[in-house]
Formats: sequence, structure tokens, C-alpha cells
Amino acid sequence: MPLNITALVVFIFFFALVTFIGFAAANWKRGDLDQLHEWGLAGGKFGTLITWFLLGGDLYTAYTFIAVPALAFGAGALAFFAVPYTIVVYPFVFIVFPRLWSVARARGYITAADFIRGRYGDRWLALAIALTGILATMPYIALQLIGLEVVIGAMGVQLAGALVYLPLIISFAILAAFDFFSGLRAPAAIAIVKDIMIYITVFAAVIVIPYEVGGWDKVFAAVPSEKLLLADNLGTYTGYATLFLGSAMALFLYPHSVTGVLSSSSRHVIRRNAALLPAYSFLLGLIALLGFMALAVGVREMPAYAAAFKQYGPNFAVPALFLQVFPSWFVGFAFASIGIGALVPAAIMSIAAANLFTRNIYREFINPNCSPAAEARTAKTMSLMAKVGALLFIMLLPHEYAIQMQLLGGIWIIHTFPAMIFGLYTRWLNSKALLIGWAAGMLCGTWMAASLNFQAIYPLVIGGTTIRVYIAILSVLLNFALSVGLTLVFNMSKRAQKDETLPSDYFALEGIGGGGH
Repeated sequence: MPLNITALVVFIFFFALVTFIGFAAANWKRGDLDQLHEWGLAGGKFGTLITWFLLGGDLYTAYTFIAVPALAFGAGALAFFAVPYTIVVYPFVFIVFPRLWSVARARGYITAADFIRGRYGDRWLALAIALTGILATMPYIALQLIGLEVVIGAMGVQLAGALVYLPLIISFAILAAFDFFSGLRAPAAIAIVKDIMIYITVFAAVIVIPYEVGGWDKVFAAVPSEKLLLADNLGTYTGYATLFLGSAMALFLYPHSVTGVLSSSSRHVIRRNAALLPAYSFLLGLIALLGFMALAVGVREMPAYAAAFKQYGPNFAVPALFLQVFPSWFVGFAFASIGIGALVPAAIMSIAAANLFTRNIYREFINPNCSPAAEARTAKTMSLMAKVGALLFIMLLPHEYAIQMQLLGGIWIIHTFPAMIFGLYTRWLNSKALLIGWAAGMLCGTWMAASLNFQAIYPLVIGGTTIRVYIAILSVLLNFALSVGLTLVFNMSKRAQKDETLPSDYFALEGIGGGGH
């Protein structure tokens, strides 16, 4: 594709703007960034408005803007599983996660694995939770970098040989720098700019593009019947249903989600955001429709984009759509919003993975007597390594549909559900049973995904009928069964189970620092 100078200049301008904001954020809500709590959780000072932008920037990412429309473009209505799962999850968040915030604030926990360590008194179970969080975060960061790769390529920046990943490496270096110096404050500040840009881009798209193609009826008429959820296809329905159920169970278990929750200033902030965040679900539904708009415009059949579709697959659908419909200056603005939409979550994810490594591996097993400053330095270094790991995912794993990156992470992170969510309400489950259930579920889920070339939907054959099921659901059922069954066996010993938390911890501290903006 030819170099689009205008779009590239606009893209670089907004990238430079958010880079400046990222570094300047070190002085926002000032704190000692040599303390892990300040660097990795911004001191737990964010009120309702900032938390709304942070969680929105954290959860609605390049996955939203590139991968969901790509799935709608390539696979059809199945892509809309992303809309109901982001709706049903928020009542769950409203009920459950204020308890996590309270116990974390009462006990000084920074990560989910900190809570597991305190609740169950088992460092090995906490290690399993930490490793799972880090592992599940890698493909999610990779997904953000894929979004960057696609939009940079769409502007005509095409390199070959050893230089093919140079734009990603440059973006990685920028991200790594403001992560290192500003911690969680940087993505929180940038998220405000990112969300405003994405709202402008999406509303412009849903007004202009249907007008250009002749109305919404033409958009929906362009979707082939085989890409719809057909009534006589049971496997399609079960795949859709289990995808949104498993994704809803997994979403707030990710380390970056937990980091966003724990950076809030009060329980009330979390509840308010659980009520307000469905506004992003409405936005997500509009974004998914971009895949259908790309079908209506016919971008895949256009010779100008043939090479790009060959290189990027369906992930190029949205960039091709914007290139075809909008002037170059707005293309640059839209691509900048996607690129920034990749940087914000990648920054939060890197910080969250670094928090896990530092608190639950380095301090627990390697250097128990490390100083707070050494702990913070280690976290900053590990945030860099997390990005390197994500780059390896991009280079080594297939990603025709970038959304498979996120679904693969979900297959892993869902295995923290029994220990984490049940643990917020009961200490009955035995830590050894939970560890065995976790191991079995992880091995089973990874094996099933690998057997399908890392696809997320498993064709389960029952009585001659093929039922397509999200692998995360199948493997977590095995986890649940072993955790409960083995608890019944292990608890017969009547051995006292350790728990440093108190019942009052789960309701305490309604707001240190208040719930302001």
C-alpha cells in the first residue's frame, strides 16, 4: 500500500501528545513512585470518573476496535458474543468486587495472588494464581500490539526482513518508558484522551458509513446467511452461549482488571462503575457492526487492499473500511485512536503482570527481605519483560483472528475463579484441592486449544451430535469438580486451615481518600 503521509502525520501528532501526557502523569496525584503501591496502584486514589476512564481503557481495547469487527467480518454474528458478556458481567462486579477491594485495603494486598496467599495460607496456590495471571496477560498484550501493527501497516509503513517489527518495537519503547517512570498514573491519564477519540471515531463511522452505502438495510443485507446464527445449527448457538458465559466469568479475573479495581478510592467507586460501564457495551455493539459495514462496502474485493488482507487477514477489515470511506486526515485520527487504544491497556497489563511477579514470586520466593524501593525497581523492570513476552506471542503464534489471543488468555485465567471468587465468600475449599483442580484445568484447556491450533471453540461430540463449546467452560468444569470433590476428602483430616483475613475485612474501609473525582 502507498504511504499515506497525511494520515501518518496526524497519527504521529496524537501519539506524541499521549506520550507527553504519559510522562507528565508522574506528577499527577503525586506519590512516591519508589513504593510499589504508588507505582502499581497509583496509591489507590482514583475516584469514580477516573476509574471509569481507566477501566474503560483497560477493558475496551484494540481487541474491541480490531478483533471484534474482524470476527464479525470473517465469521459473522458469532462476534456479537462480546456484547452480552460485557453486560452480564457488571451485576457480578457490583456484588463481588467491593469485597475484594475491602479486604485488599484492610490487608495491604496489591494483587489477587496476595489475597490468595492471605486467605488460604498457601504460597504454592498463590504462586499458581500469579503465574496464571502473568501467562494469561501475555496474549492479551500481544493482541494490543497486533492492533498497532495493523493500523501502522494500513498507513503504508511497510518494512521487510529484520525490520518488519520495527514500528512495534518503537511503540513498545515508548510504552515501556512512560510505564517505567509514571506507573499506573500514565495509562489512567491517557485513557481519558483515548476514550474521547474512540467515541468521536465510532459515532462518525455509524453515521457516515451507512449513509455512504445506502442505509442500514444495505449493511445488514450484505451479511451472507451462513454468517448468521441459524436456528437449525445447535453447535453455533452453544458456541455463542459458552463464549459469552466463559468470557464474562474471566473478564474481571485478569490482573489488569484487578489492578483497575484496587486502584479505586472506595467500594462505592466500584459500585458506581459497575452501573456506568455498560455505556461501553453500547459502544462495543456499534463497533462490532463495523465488520458488517466492511462487508457492505466490499473492501475484501478491492484490488488496492488485496495484499493487506493476505498479510493481516480479517484484522484488516476496519482499517480498509476507514481508508475507503474517510479522508486521510480523519483516517489518521481514527488510527491514532486505535493505536492509543492499544497503548493504554498494554500499559496497565504490563504493570499488573509486574505487580504479580514482584509480590508473589520475587518477594515470596527469591528475596523475602527486599526493601520497598527494591520491590518497586523489580516491578518496573518486569513491566518491560512483560512486553517482550507479548512480542514473542505475536512472532510465534498464528493470529488470523486476533480475537483468539484474548480467548486463549480466557482459557487460562478462568482457572483462578474457584480460589478467587469462592474465596471471597468462604474458606471451605481446601487449598491443595484448589491447586490440583487448577493444574488439571490448565493442562486440559491448553491441550484442547493446542489440538485445534490454538482455536478457542472445541467440537464436543455427544451421542452423534456435535456441540461447539468454549474450551474455558469445559476445562473449568473439570477444575470445579476436582476442587469440590478433593476438598471433601482432604477436609476429613480436620486440620485447621490458615486464614489471616477477618470477616470484618470484607466490608471495611468504605473509602480511604474518599470517592471523589
